[in-house]
Amino acid sequence: MSESPDDERERIREQKKRELQQRLENDGELDGTGDSMATPSEPIVIEGQAHLNDVVSTHDVVLVDCYADWCGPCQMLEPTIESLATETDAAVAKVDVDAHQRLAQQLGARGVPTLVLYADGQPVERTVGAQSKGQLEELIERHSGPS
Repeated sequence: MSESPDDERERIREQKKRELQQRLENDGELDGTGDSMATPSEPIVIEGQAHLNDVVSTHDVVLVDCYADWCGPCQMLEPTIESLATETDAAVAKVDVDAHQRLAQQLGARGVPTLVLYADGQPVERTVGAQSKGQLEELIERHSGPS
């Protein structure tokens, strides 16, 4: 007998969680409290709504980049996004608006790039268009707790 779509979704979701946990543990990026994971040093490619929910609930501050491969400003922003993932305390997530149209719509991405900043599980800022690294660092800093 084959799995129902709901069973298959749950199986995939659990597998993704295990893979993310294992990758973070292998990188030695669990924080000292054992409570939550430290932020990954590279952007997290979002695979769907459940995956985004997991990322947002796991990390205190998450910058979500809604992008498209064909978008010039998105391509210009890519090095900045990768740099922010490495250099800031925020987790950085990427949502391909073509592959995940419904999710992009729920995130309010009417144009690309759209960046949505989550703090403590809630969306707190949204910007549209290419932003400078300094602007994005300031945005993240404003919503990050004391170090």
